[in-house]
Amino acid sequence: MEAVSVRRVMGIETEFGITSTQLDRRGTPLSPMLLSAQVVRAYAAGSAAGDALPTSAGWDYADETPLRDARGFEMARALADRSQLTDVDDPAIANTVLSNGARFYVDHAHPEYSAPEVTSPLAAVRFDRAGELVALRALETLAADGQEVRLYKNNVDGKGASYGTHENYLVPRSVPFDRLARLLIPFLVARPVIAGAGRVGLGQASETPGFQLSQRADYLEAEVGLETTLRRPIVNTRDEPHATPHLHRRLHVIVGDATMADVTTYLAMGSLSLVLRVIETHPELLEGMTLAHPVRSAQVVSHDPSLRATVPLADGRELTGLDLVEAHLQAVEQARDQALASGDERWAEEPGQGSASTDTQTTSQAGTDGVLARWREVVDALRRDPAEAAGQVEWVAKHSLLGRFRQRAGVGWDDPRLAAMDIQWHDLDPARGLAQKLRAAGHLERLVEDEQITTAVTAPPEDTRAWFRGECVRRFGPQGDVRGASWDSVTLLDERRHARRVRIDEPTSGTRAQVGPVLARHTHTATLLGELASEDA
Repeated sequence: MEAVSVRRVMGIETEFGITSTQLDRRGTPLSPMLLSAQVVRAYAAGSAAGDALPTSAGWDYADETPLRDARGFEMARALADRSQLTDVDDPAIANTVLSNGARFYVDHAHPEYSAPEVTSPLAAVRFDRAGELVALRALETLAADGQEVRLYKNNVDGKGASYGTHENYLVPRSVPFDRLARLLIPFLVARPVIAGAGRVGLGQASETPGFQLSQRADYLEAEVGLETTLRRPIVNTRDEPHATPHLHRRLHVIVGDATMADVTTYLAMGSLSLVLRVIETHPELLEGMTLAHPVRSAQVVSHDPSLRATVPLADGRELTGLDLVEAHLQAVEQARDQALASGDERWAEEPGQGSASTDTQTTSQAGTDGVLARWREVVDALRRDPAEAAGQVEWVAKHSLLGRFRQRAGVGWDDPRLAAMDIQWHDLDPARGLAQKLRAAGHLERLVEDEQITTAVTAPPEDTRAWFRGECVRRFGPQGDVRGASWDSVTLLDERRHARRVRIDEPTSGTRAQVGPVLARHTHTATLLGELASEDA
């Protein structure tokens, strides 16, 4: 029996909202795409040598397949929306790869920080928070040049536009995709109860006053689909594994919120990883949770901060979103108990290759036990009184803060000041951002310390291929010997200054333990490539 463990390769991509008062020479506001490019270029230009590749270095699109569908077909390019063609190099789009293994680039007119691959939810929190520092340092470089730009870690502008925070999870190719989608949909619908960032306004353009749990629920229009910026589905079917294709698939989750609260991010990643493990190993425990109307149910759950609204299941039962979240928790707990009863005690271990980062070794939150304990603690608090979870669940914290303002001012949810505070909640500027202030004051519980986050800005995780990618940037980037990278390759220059692509198909290859001694022997990519070639031979 496979261990019921939270550990798997995972990662987070965040598109930041962006605003500025800058005008071009004609007095016209700069386009978001130009502003976003300025942000990315500013980070690369302001970084110390070896912290980021120059934006002239390319991204390797060779293995990207954005139109391949996990259901067994590929969409014709002529039928695809332009936003789906993410495998086309656009010289106007700024892009850099960082020494922590992340990618920082312009995506759909937003600066996007794509965190490096990690193997635990706690590490995901740390490298996601590192992305906030990356963005802030870019803004500091721009400010020193007299340019004022603001970035927001959110997903909506309150006027109808939405932009993504995507999660990625490595799952076995052997798990049928239809089973994966069918059993995952109920949990994705209910997960905002413990993982939502909260939002002022109901409807895509906030047409109706109110408060809801999720920033993304009102933009969902389908149960399953390939698109990410239109006809948004609950389960995205893009089959772009960034791994050995016949062994793995990458589950690309597009329904989640950008979160400023450590525990919320941790629970979002940890709970979903464990539900995936149950789908992989004990799918029978999740049967019977199919929703009658998943898209509508996502909105019903999101629109109810009281957590009392029910949604219909296919078998005729009615459950609340909190009921669904707890039912999935019970399924994970039952899978764990079955593993223990069979004599397999590995479910709480952190199996894998390479050395773990410091936080995953020393913190009680790191492993499966930590996620389950926190998940149970939050569910029980929400069951008693949602306000009890204000230090852990972001939507509760936001709802409590805005509720106090409403009470003092005697206003309803249609007051424009509440919409402004909603946006200000996500401002990355520590002097302005409401979530930043609550976090600094200890009202939002922290799972990672400032020193760990600062280290994660420049140092890659040690137990995935992000270590090789990031170390190549750090060691060889300053001398111009790294010509590009992708999630599964790094392009280096040989002795003739010809570009050669080093592939790393397995996400748990290229770790510090595996290739650290090799990199330590070389100061130039030419000799490194020579040794790698001799090993391949």
